[in-house]
Amino acid sequence: MRTYVAVYLGAFVLAMLITPRTARLARAAGVMDIPGVRRVHRDPTPRLGGIALVLATLIMLMIVLLVDNAIGRAFRGGQTQLIAVVVGSLLVLLAGTMDDIRGLSVSAKLAFEIAAALLVCALGVRIGSISVAGITLAFGWFSWPLTMLWIVGVTNALNLIDGIDGLAAGIALIACAATAFLAVYLGQPVMAVLMLALSGSLSGFLMFNFHPARVFLGDGGSLFLGFAIAAGSVMSATKSAALLGLGLPVLALAVPICDTFFSMLRRALTQRSIVAPDRGHIHHRLLKMGASQTQAAALIWLLTLAFTGVGVFMFVKRGMIPLLVYCCVAALLMAVFWIAGTLPLRQCLTHLRRRLRVNHEAKGQRRQYEQAALYFEEAASFDGWWRSACTAADQMGFTGLRMRWPCDDGSAQSLLWAQPGTEARADQTAHVRVPVLRQHLGPPVWLECDVAIGSSLESASRRMMLFSRLLEEYSPADLPSDGATPGSAGRKAGNSGGQDPRHAKPAHTQSATPR
Repeated sequence: MRTYVAVYLGAFVLAMLITPRTARLARAAGVMDIPGVRRVHRDPTPRLGGIALVLATLIMLMIVLLVDNAIGRAFRGGQTQLIAVVVGSLLVLLAGTMDDIRGLSVSAKLAFEIAAALLVCALGVRIGSISVAGITLAFGWFSWPLTMLWIVGVTNALNLIDGIDGLAAGIALIACAATAFLAVYLGQPVMAVLMLALSGSLSGFLMFNFHPARVFLGDGGSLFLGFAIAAGSVMSATKSAALLGLGLPVLALAVPICDTFFSMLRRALTQRSIVAPDRGHIHHRLLKMGASQTQAAALIWLLTLAFTGVGVFMFVKRGMIPLLVYCCVAALLMAVFWIAGTLPLRQCLTHLRRRLRVNHEAKGQRRQYEQAALYFEEAASFDGWWRSACTAADQMGFTGLRMRWPCDDGSAQSLLWAQPGTEARADQTAHVRVPVLRQHLGPPVWLECDVAIGSSLESASRRMMLFSRLLEEYSPADLPSDGATPGSAGRKAGNSGGQDPRHAKPAHTQSATPR
C-alpha cells in the first residue's frame, strides 16, 4: 500500500513542477488557445498541458519498474500489455499535439486513434468475453471491433467534453481513481499503479486548470487521457470478468459518453456531420442557462461522483438496493440533460420531419429534371430550346421567365413566359438571373427566372440548381434559328455563310408558352 501512496504523491508533485514549465514553453512557442466563437474563455491560454501529465506519469512508471518489491515485480511481469497501452496513448498524444500546434483533420486524428487501438488489440488487450450470472458470452473475432469501438469512443468522448476549465481533467481524475480502486480490489497491481500515476498527475495539473485556467489540456492531453482510461479498463477486464472490469469505468464516464451520444444524435437529426462543432454540449447548455464555469463543472463532477459511487456500491453490496440507487441516479442524469436542452427532442423531430419532406421533394425534382432534359435533347432550333425551357420551368415550379436577346441594330428582343395565376403569390417568389450566353464581346445574355419558394428555400434552391444545370448543358448558342425566334444558322467561326447567334436578327416578337 505504501508503494501505491508513493506513486500517487510522486506523480502529484511532478505534475505540480512540470505543468507551469510546460505552459511557459507553449506560450513561448505560440501554441495558444485563442478565444473564438466556440470558446468560452476570454484570454489566450497555453494548450500543451497534457504533456505535463504524460511526463509525470511516465516518470513514475519507470521508477516503479526499478522498485524491488511485490508490486515492482508484478509490474515488470506485465510489461507487454502495459507497453501496448502506453505506446497507444503516446500515439494519440502525438496526433492531438499536432492538432494543437498546426491543426489536424478529423479523419487524420481518427486514423491515429484506430491505429493505436489496433496496436492494443494486437498485443492481447481485447474484450474477449462477458460473464453474467454464470453465463459466459465469448466474442471471438468480434472482440476486435468491439474493443476498438470502446477505446475510440471513450477517447473522443473525453475530448469532446473538454470545453470549460477543469471539466475534462476532473472527470478523468474521478474515472482514474475509480479504476485504481477496482484494480486494487481485484488484485491487479499493474493497472493500479498506472491509474494511480494518472490520478496523481491529474491532481497536480488541476491546480493550474481550475477556473480561471492558466493552462489547458489541449487535444493531446484529452486524447491521451481518454485512450489511457479506455485501454486501461480493457486491460483490467482481461484479468477478470469483462462486465466487472468495464462496468465501473462506464459509470465514471457516463456524462461524457451520454453527451457524445446525444451530440451525434442531435447533429444527425438536424442533417449535420456528426463531427461538426457546435455549442450544444452539456457544459455549453449549462453556461447558457446562467451557470458560471465553476458551477457547471462542479455540477458535472457531482454527477460523475454519484455514478462512480453507485458503481462502487454495486460492487461491494449485491442485491436490488444498488440497482434501485443506480436507476435513481440515471434518472437524475437524464433529467439534467433534458433540462439543459442537450437533446431538444421537439426541435430535432421538426428537423427530421422537414428533412423527410425535403428528401421526398428532391426525388420528385430529380425526375422532373430528367424529363426536362429529354425536351432539350429534342430541341433542334432556338425556338425549340425556348419552348423546352418554358416546359421545364412549368414542371419545376417556376412562375416566370424573361430573356432579352441582342439584335444586329443594337436593340434587344424580349421573350416572356408566365405561369397563369401567379400574381397572388408574388411575395412567395425568388428572383434569379442566370447567364445563358456568355459573350466575348459585349454583355452576356441573361435569363431572369421567378421561382416559387414553396415549402422551403432549400427546395427552391435545388430546383434552381437543376434548372441552371439544364441551361448550362443545353446552350442556345449551338442551335440554329427556325425564323420564329432569335437565333442563327450556325456559329460564325468554322461555318461558312453562317451567322454568329450574338448578331442574329429576330424575325418577329413572340411570347412562348409551355406545351
